[in-house]
Amino acid sequence: MADNTLVRDVTDDEVAFFKDNGWVRLPRLVDPDHVAVLRDRALGRLRERSRAVTSKVDQAFGQSRDVAEADEHFRDLAFAPALGRGATRLLHGVTGVRIQVTNLLIKEPGGGHGATEFHQDFPWMPMDRSAMLTVWLALVDVPAEAGSLRFYSGSHRYGALGRSFARDGDDQLSQHPWLKELEVSPPLDLASGDATAHHALTVHGAAANRLGTARLSFTVTYFDADALYTGMPYQQTDGLGLTVNQPFEHPKFPVVAHA
Repeated sequence: MADNTLVRDVTDDEVAFFKDNGWVRLPRLVDPDHVAVLRDRALGRLRERSRAVTSKVDQAFGQSRDVAEADEHFRDLAFAPALGRGATRLLHGVTGVRIQVTNLLIKEPGGGHGATEFHQDFPWMPMDRSAMLTVWLALVDVPAEAGSLRFYSGSHRYGALGRSFARDGDDQLSQHPWLKELEVSPPLDLASGDATAHHALTVHGAAANRLGTARLSFTVTYFDADALYTGMPYQQTDGLGLTVNQPFEHPKFPVVAHA
């Protein structure tokens, strides 16, 4: 794919910050004019989604998973060479990345959704290694009061700390009170087109949306292209015919950057 100048490359300082903290703010990652097009398409898709609350995740935000499989605008963004290069650089030591999932997320105000409890992403995953990160792109201005993400800096160094959203009281701070000894990131005011990236082992969460408008974002998760499938039950991979102890060679997990 030709390079996409609507997405900028990550900087050396951003790579160094991510390595130390397990997260990084990426201001003006995507051109705001292009984000405006994505925002209109996102609102249309989210209006069509089912609003049934079937899990604890549904209480925190609404979502439209695998959006890049259905919408070429989001697919082009997820496949943007600059994003693939950036994910490869941020995930120190990998030679390339695959897409794990793309998603539209909405956190509605006025009690529509609550807080996103602090959690790690990786404990649910059927990969044999934790080299994985999520780019979280603001599709509207997301001041801290709207529920922008916050991160426990350095928590990615402590390995998998257990699953959250499985039962009441299983957020990471309840399971591991010592996490409060770590520095929590400051409240982030994000402009449309700004993003954050966080490692799949970084403990993160978000407050409820206290503004009068919805928090709207697009996320794409990348993982080590050489990761092997463990066979652990997982809704996204069950029934795909993946082979245990082999790479994720399937159209749902395309390689977007490789040395």
